[in-house]
Amino acid sequence: MSPEEYCQQKAAQSGSSFYYSFLFLPPNRRRAITALYAFCREVDDVVDECHDPQIATTKLVWWRQEVARLYAGTPEHPVTRALLLTLAEFNLPQEQLLEIIDGMEMDLRQSRYLDFKALSLYCYRVASIVGLLAAEIFGYEDRRTQKYAHDLGMAFQLTNIIRDVGEDARMGRIYLPIDELQRFGVPAADILNARYSDNFRQLMEFQIERAEQYYRQAMDELPPADRKAQRPGLVMAAIYRTLLDEIKRDGCQVLTQRTSLTPLRKLWIAWRTWMKG
Repeated sequence: MSPEEYCQQKAAQSGSSFYYSFLFLPPNRRRAITALYAFCREVDDVVDECHDPQIATTKLVWWRQEVARLYAGTPEHPVTRALLLTLAEFNLPQEQLLEIIDGMEMDLRQSRYLDFKALSLYCYRVASIVGLLAAEIFGYEDRRTQKYAHDLGMAFQLTNIIRDVGEDARMGRIYLPIDELQRFGVPAADILNARYSDNFRQLMEFQIERAEQYYRQAMDELPPADRKAQRPGLVMAAIYRTLLDEIKRDGCQVLTQRTSLTPLRKLWIAWRTWMKG
């Protein structure tokens, strides 16, 4: 299996909405964004699938070393070998790949966030950085597109957090800020034990509105000249905003179920959004 085939398989197997946003890209950009996405999946899987924090830390150290080998031109892993082919064409700074690993490492050190400012750093590292790298691959003329990419990454991560509240709680993690739990009268024990309440629904509606605010900011910040190039992000935003609508319509029942869209519906939204340009 070639490095490119490995990355393609990694992206397709994940079932992620990101996969659908890549489908209509030119081959060189599609290969590059698929390799970047596969890199993010690899380092994320270290934290999610390795139950021993010491072993997970050791694996992330290896990935830091592998990023250094990538920029020295001697990568070993299929994902970084695929990324190597993109470095000559696209500006993917080494420090940004390392900062993604920093974000994954935060999951090993903490499972609660005091306030939104603390959570924002995590979201920046695991999502906004990815948005900035993706914007480089998609291409842009106006530097304001970087602000769009940053805020869109924030919106995506906040959407993930909302969708995965129950799933994360079963791993002992709560990404909803502690001060907001207190403000809405939702004890952490209610989340960890999947106890639904009207207070919890109101808390989640507040989270959804904040995510929507980031989507609105991002759309307002995208310069018209770069809209066509950045269509993959618009596709992803359309899919994720539809997901948020579904969660809210269901009464925010995220403690016991994981709301998702069917592959056919994602493909329809992707095609419709892409054709709108």
